[in-house]
Amino acid sequence: MISADANSQVLTIPPLENGDKLTRAEFERRYQAMPNLKKAELIEGIVYMASPLRITNHGNPHARIMTWLGNYWAATPGIELGDNATVRLDFDNEPQPDALLRIEVGGQSTISQDGYVEGATELIAEIAASSVSIDLNQKLTVYRRNGVQEYLVWRVDDGEFDWFKLNEGEYIKLEADDNGIIYSQVFPGLWLDKAALLAGNLAKVLEVLQQGLASQEHQDFVQFLAEKNVERSQ
Repeated sequence: MISADANSQVLTIPPLENGDKLTRAEFERRYQAMPNLKKAELIEGIVYMASPLRITNHGNPHARIMTWLGNYWAATPGIELGDNATVRLDFDNEPQPDALLRIEVGGQSTISQDGYVEGATELIAEIAASSVSIDLNQKLTVYRRNGVQEYLVWRVDDGEFDWFKLNEGEYIKLEADDNGIIYSQVFPGLWLDKAALLAGNLAKVLEVLQQGLASQEHQDFVQFLAEKNVERSQ
């Protein structure tokens, strides 16, 4: 039975509001008290809450990214894919990226006892329409500073896709080769036909990914991850 005092405490927790300046602990307290809220982020100590999402400029692009990354995950034991999972980066930053890939054993991030990702994952992807300003400014700075190795931003309204790789503390933009393919520098075999993705040609995106999955580099990576898992179990 919940006491009247306990009920009073629950009722006094303020709701999250756009622009609130909060500690991470207070952000989590308020977020957890709003179970119907689907997405809120703490970026440099400021609360950002998502607007309603259209299928044209978010839902569909998000599904394409998740299909591409999901196929890579299925073929690569030892990594983990997250969809809108909250990430505890530091005391002022708790983003909820559209997608993330992490190395489970020996990677940069861990899973807390209460089920949150803690630390910088190896790859983060954001679908940027109304959020493009924050995704390419505040978030880019936060991800760079915390050591996210690869940061992907699909600027839907601009018809552009940016793939950044962390190099000596700065993000450099990876460019497609003569065949229009971008290659992950952290996840071997994660190949992307940029033009096909932007055009909605998911079959071509997956065809190119399969070529990456068949590469020797991907096979070596899978073996490396398997050895890491063996070491952990010993």
